[in-house]
Amino acid sequence: MAWLVLIISGVLETLWAVSLESSRGFSRLVPSVVFAVALVLSMGGLAYAMRTIPIGTGYAVWVGTGAVGTALYGMVALGDPATAARIGCLLLIVSGVVGLKVLH
Repeated sequence: MAWLVLIISGVLETLWAVSLESSRGFSRLVPSVVFAVALVLSMGGLAYAMRTIPIGTGYAVWVGTGAVGTALYGMVALGDPATAARIGCLLLIVSGVVGLKVLH
């Protein structure tokens, strides 16, 4: 259960990062509220997961999930460059996250 919560928390990290950008410096209400709610839920899930998952593994999986999700969102929805090198780097992050889970 902790691993599922951790992955969901990483996805919520993507949501709060995207909402933060959409809030335009907290000048737009709805994205600002989505940011705050997603941030609290993401951190709460991380805290819950780290009851049973070591901090180094848990934090790395959480950050990796959020970073990959945010980068993919940028490429798909915002027109960020989707070069082979960028995608390769994201695959390295994913392989590291999977490796940490397998070696846990």
